[in-house]
Amino acid sequence: MTTTATTVDSLARSFRRMLVAAGDEAPALRRSLWLFAAAAVVEGLALGCLFPLFHALLATPADGAAAARWLVLMGALVALEGALRWWANGSFTYSHHYAQVGHQLRLRLGEQLRRMPLEKLYQRRTGELTATLAGNVDELTTPMGMVSALLLRALIAPSVALLVVAYWDWRLALLLAALLPAAAWLYRRRRRALAKSMRRLAAAHADTSAEIVEYVQGLPVLRATNRTGARAERLQTALTRLEEVQRQDQKAGRLPGLLFASLVEVGLWLAVALGAWLVASGTLELATLAAVLVIAARFAEPLSLFIGVASVFDYMEAGLRRVEALFAIKPLPVAPAGAAPKGLDIAFEQVSFSYEGSDERALKDLNFIVPERSMIAFVGPSGSGKTTAVRLIMRYADPHEGCIRLGGCDLRALEPERLMGLVSAVFQDVYLFNDSILNNIRMGRPDATDAEVEEAARRAHCHGFISRLPQGYCTQVGDIGGRLSGGEKQRISIARALLKNAPIVILDEPTAALDTESEVAVQQAVDELVRDRTVVVIAHRLSTVVGADRILVFDEGGLVQQGRHDELMAEPGLYRRLWEAQQALKSWSLPSSHTPTAL
Repeated sequence: MTTTATTVDSLARSFRRMLVAAGDEAPALRRSLWLFAAAAVVEGLALGCLFPLFHALLATPADGAAAARWLVLMGALVALEGALRWWANGSFTYSHHYAQVGHQLRLRLGEQLRRMPLEKLYQRRTGELTATLAGNVDELTTPMGMVSALLLRALIAPSVALLVVAYWDWRLALLLAALLPAAAWLYRRRRRALAKSMRRLAAAHADTSAEIVEYVQGLPVLRATNRTGARAERLQTALTRLEEVQRQDQKAGRLPGLLFASLVEVGLWLAVALGAWLVASGTLELATLAAVLVIAARFAEPLSLFIGVASVFDYMEAGLRRVEALFAIKPLPVAPAGAAPKGLDIAFEQVSFSYEGSDERALKDLNFIVPERSMIAFVGPSGSGKTTAVRLIMRYADPHEGCIRLGGCDLRALEPERLMGLVSAVFQDVYLFNDSILNNIRMGRPDATDAEVEEAARRAHCHGFISRLPQGYCTQVGDIGGRLSGGEKQRISIARALLKNAPIVILDEPTAALDTESEVAVQQAVDELVRDRTVVVIAHRLSTVVGADRILVFDEGGLVQQGRHDELMAEPGLYRRLWEAQQALKSWSLPSSHTPTAL
């Protein structure tokens, strides 16, 4: 259970959540914390030896033998404390365990991202996810190890010393204990405010990270529109907000920290003043006061810094909250496995779907079948539902009503890996990773040989331009394939799909944004890809799908027409209107007044 935005975890619960986040390294961390706690207890006991030691030394006459015994005991306790700290440090090391916690946590987050429904994933900006995987994980792991040791030491050692003071003089102990409620109230008040500040700071960092990623990726557009630098309003707003949150955090943290430090100093001063008065009145031995003075001097600074050390846990809380929010997203359920698909036909049965947060249905009662080894085209105006229907085939999300079957098997009964092993997709917007061309194609089948990759490239009509590159197949494509043209990227994505050799192919009009020469090359590659496969194509230009086995016409989330091209053209309806509108565009040209003049 996570805390709400208006509550703050106790330190005990913060430690428990930290242990949960440590994963496989939790036993090592738990052992280290217990050892640090034991060391703090021994430290308090060692300082407690000052009372009998000073009594022996200040006795008349001085009891040298007793002083020696207590000094030896104190030295043994100091040695034991040091040994426990060495053991604790060795139980959870920064060079191994700390790094492993961050590594394992990022692996678990990566696995969660793979399991998340794409509908949920697309709701989050890339920069926000980057901030969680990088910054928030570091914030979560920072309190582990030495920071926790410092906090335990500041809490436990003075508490043990206070019990020893109570044994020797209850009055001084009572005075020191009386300060605890005020200190606890001030600490809780400060931590509650700091926790809110850390949540604001984490949100500001995530927003800034998202804006920076978007800014870098959009620089060509920003330069073209002259919206770089100070004119990049969204990035400037995020940076300004981050600066303001940081400024408010520093300003809000100064006074409570000073008050807590002052409370500790005043409390210790009062104890010393009371002790001096009691000594002067003859009701307290000077040896007891001397021991209290040494203990007060020893613990004044650690106690004063307690809020600063404890605030590190609020950084952890802020990071942990965002990490837990990702882990809380449940993957799409997989129903108990039924019969395996008995074919490659795709059937929509009374399928309705709404996007999260929308009251309108994106799909309404869809009923159709994509027969095995046929080509079916989805056409219709923008926002008509054709992309949503394709997404559901790849299980972007599950229908809210009805079901989708593959070979008679409900998609919800197929493991995601098995489903995606049967499907290849080529989208209009191609994403290539900042790696070599060879590795980008090999993603279709990681165990493919170089020769098989080259064969797929030849079939996708991209071997020619790859061979002309200085490093050939080892050429790095840059971020999102930025070093290649649109047609080149598209053919590489088709080569990747050919290498995967899945029996179902989904195409989102891969030639829509290409020039004529690139379109011809890509269309040849597509023809190679769809041969003898079940094909679903989203068509923006109707002339590309006139040969489809069947055309499904979408409008406002519903299926309004279906048939072959000639059948749809023979009857009035949306398809014929769309076709006539696109044919009219072919005869359009710039008015003569815009014809450029000769130079």
